[in-house]
Amino acid sequence: MRKTTSRTTRRAARSARGKVAPSASYQEWLIESLKDPKEAAAYLEAAIEDGDQAGLMRALRNVAEALGGIAQVAKAANLNRETLYRTLSEGGNPELRSLTAILGAAGLRLSVKPRQRRRARAETEKLAA
Repeated sequence: MRKTTSRTTRRAARSARGKVAPSASYQEWLIESLKDPKEAAAYLEAAIEDGDQAGLMRALRNVAEALGGIAQVAKAANLNRETLYRTLSEGGNPELRSLTAILGAAGLRLSVKPRQRRRARAETEKLAA
């Protein structure tokens, strides 16, 4: 007996041998989305908020990849390519000057904003509703 499917269910595309065709990888999707400066800014801000140094370096590498690769970013940021590879490694610890140069090459800048207190945030949300 044939199984019926709803309108929202589609059969997966199959290759000539009957295998399911691979979908785009998450990394490819991420790199494509990080080409938008607003997406890159939100992505890096989330990495900073996590407070994980290795995670931030990984996020910066992904943004650099979206901008054409480390070599391209190094040229745009006026930094040495080999140094930039080391800086953006898992254990990298960039100087503020390097970090601002990398962000500048991405069309971004570093900024600091005050934290909202929970009570003030709740009151702001009540007023907005």
